[in-house]
Amino acid sequence: MDESINWKEIYDHLLPRVYHFFCYKTGDSLIAEELSALCFEKAWTHRENYRKNLNNFEAWVFGIAQKVAADHFRKRRREVGLEAVPPELASQHVEADVEQRLDFERLASLMPCLSEREQLLIALKYGAELNNRQIARQTWLSESNVGTILSRAVTKLREEWEK
Repeated sequence: MDESINWKEIYDHLLPRVYHFFCYKTGDSLIAEELSALCFEKAWTHRENYRKNLNNFEAWVFGIAQKVAADHFRKRRREVGLEAVPPELASQHVEADVEQRLDFERLASLMPCLSEREQLLIALKYGAELNNRQIARQTWLSESNVGTILSRAVTKLREEWEK
């Protein structure tokens, strides 16, 4: 483990992205908070397992986040959903909030048309705000494959949206 890693800096930088990843995966801001905390707890507890030469630290943390999400769903045996918009993502205008909430709920109802892998890539791209290169490192896919899968997934969602 590289002792030069500044945990406070890492936490401050990655927490919003990890939290939004869990929001996309669970659809529940409270569960997302709990899972984010659990993710960082596991990262801290297992910090000696991080190997700088294998991958970057961010990818390592998101690997832990994926395992935490999988454990959560395994325990609860429920479908991935996007039912709730986290309050901090809502704008200050009520009409825009309502419209955003309705759009988010509609998107949640369309997510099951995607494969599990497509849902994961959507969560990493739009929830965690990772770029395709970061997602590729995280998922062991090529960068072009990530782009292709995301493009097809977004196309599927658009087609379902228009129905």
